[in-house]
Amino acid sequence: MDDGTLKQVTQLYEAGDGWRDVMGARDAHELVASVVDALDRGEVRVARVVDGEVVVNEAAKHAILMWFRVNDMVPVEVGPFEYVDKLPLKRGYQAAGVRVVPGASARHGAYLAPGVVLMPSYVNIGAYVDEGTMVDTWATVASCAQIGKRVHLSGGVGIGGVLEPPQAVPVVVEDDCFIGSRCMIVDGARVRKGAKLGAGVILTSTTPVIEAETGREVARGDVPERAVVVQGIREKEFPGGRFGLPCALILRYLDSDTHDKLQLNAILREHGVVS
Repeated sequence: MDDGTLKQVTQLYEAGDGWRDVMGARDAHELVASVVDALDRGEVRVARVVDGEVVVNEAAKHAILMWFRVNDMVPVEVGPFEYVDKLPLKRGYQAAGVRVVPGASARHGAYLAPGVVLMPSYVNIGAYVDEGTMVDTWATVASCAQIGKRVHLSGGVGIGGVLEPPQAVPVVVEDDCFIGSRCMIVDGARVRKGAKLGAGVILTSTTPVIEAETGREVARGDVPERAVVVQGIREKEFPGGRFGLPCALILRYLDSDTHDKLQLNAILREHGVVS
């Protein structure tokens, strides 16, 4: 995707309600569709990690937001069900090497790499899900979220997106991570390579990430590589009394990135998290 096309999309977005004055509706639709198609193929990404930092492609977000403007609401019938939406669903799973179980869906403009498995789940436009990742039952990957290779998003996991504002960093889950059942990772939080999150962890961009052995706060909303993390509570004094605030508690750091569920369960049992 050339820079000129992306700059034109940004011009349309910045024109607001006057986008039709920049170019005709048909030309605008074709222009925006070309960027959304590139997102769908994985040729353009909303964000990527460069030299350890998350770099946002604002023009790609502009294209997604413009896609809502240039499309009209249309009814879609699937068997006895009727839906009304502006955006089409993703197609061509078999050719892409993606396994999709009935009940799963993804919007066009979400990239699913070969080897991805979708159990009954949902992946929104602008998301990027890399090779060999499992999106398990009732898990959701919101718009613009970036998911790495060989990640397991367990049942009921909620991955937030962050589409607006366009400059905002989306949620990033890097390669070889395990995200336990019912975890919520939102608001631009980041889980680095090989980390394992126990069930029910709530991680936002401001959640304190604390080492259990030292009591040291190592980050806010950023889980280190190969950390084993569970939901924790940190007490804080307020005028009205002493209350517990959520934190992400690091129990241990693993020696490798591999998904060893038995090792993970042993660590959790050692700390009394599971029986």
